[in-house]
Amino acid sequence: MVNKKTLPLAQRMRDIEPFHVMALLARARELESAGRSIVHMEIGEPDFPTPAPICEAGMRALEKGELFYTPALGLPQLREAIAAFYRSRYGVDVPASRIIVTSGASGALLLAVAALVDPGDQVLVSDPGYPCNRHFVRLMEGEPVGVAVGPDSHYQLNPELIERHWGSRTVAALVASPSNPTGALIPAQQLEAMAEFAAQRGGTLIVDEIYHGLVYEDDATTALEISENVFVINSFSKYFNMTGWRLGWMVAPAAYVREIDKLAQNIYLAAPTPSQYAALAAFEPGTLAILEAHREEFRARRDYLVPALRELGFAIPHTPDGAFYIYAGCGALTRDSFAFAHELLEKAGVAITPGIDFGSHAPERHVRFAYTSSLDRLREGVERIRKFLV
Repeated sequence: MVNKKTLPLAQRMRDIEPFHVMALLARARELESAGRSIVHMEIGEPDFPTPAPICEAGMRALEKGELFYTPALGLPQLREAIAAFYRSRYGVDVPASRIIVTSGASGALLLAVAALVDPGDQVLVSDPGYPCNRHFVRLMEGEPVGVAVGPDSHYQLNPELIERHWGSRTVAALVASPSNPTGALIPAQQLEAMAEFAAQRGGTLIVDEIYHGLVYEDDATTALEISENVFVINSFSKYFNMTGWRLGWMVAPAAYVREIDKLAQNIYLAAPTPSQYAALAAFEPGTLAILEAHREEFRARRDYLVPALRELGFAIPHTPDGAFYIYAGCGALTRDSFAFAHELLEKAGVAITPGIDFGSHAPERHVRFAYTSSLDRLREGVERIRKFLV
């Protein structure tokens, strides 16, 4: 018998944490299997199905036998379609040659970090922020530097914070606009100032734009309007409702495309072929009309849930600009958001995400709500929380 104590384990694994919310989700599923009704506000996955035109395009590809590997950079016609989308949506001319189709936005982030980070290099990330960002940096033996952000910085890195925390080993800052977990946008002038500062210091920005399209007031500015020397990440998962298709893309500076090509060939070879053919239908007018209707539904959910949660005692200093999350202060209700989330699930049948998943800056005083359930279910969830707090 093998003695498990002798099996090797990389040192980095001690620094890479699981999604704590997944244990909550598993428990929620157990309760549902036992007959309990659970209101889900924990997982960042749209409840809308993939639009029919996308599914139909995917089925046509299967019927035609379009199942062979594509080039590592992606299906040429999909790269052209993404370039056309940037022209029509943003008025930005991005050469298709700079667009890399990836296995989800996570694949794109992994490629960008792998291309930029040597062991010991530092990457600035926001705290709170999407946990995988820091883990990608650690995976490449880099050092993620969490920068505390809050209401005073609109829950985002800004030029002052970037300049204060950029050090001799910093090679990049990774920002998201709109962000997970806060839904906050970075104003265009701040994005430009950060990109200029990073370039002056011999570094760059990696800009996560996967929630573009899910912005509810002012339009989001893509970083591609500001600079050709930043890495921009996007995804078919959120706005396009294609989570399980595992498809994303990156726009890289031209000088990096060959290097990214090499990495993609070696890490995953190519993104899923049927998914790429399906995504060709994502930019059709009929599909976009469906997606815009979904966006309006998300807006209605946000506009209901923010004041409802404030009324219950949650602190929400800024109404989220986009995405489908509310990062709420719960300090007036509990000193332990992790225990609070578990108790809320067990006693009230409402699943939310504790702040521990998003960093080390006051996680015990914050929780995240995802408004990825119907308005009726959100109302039911709020009423259950109300009774729980009495």
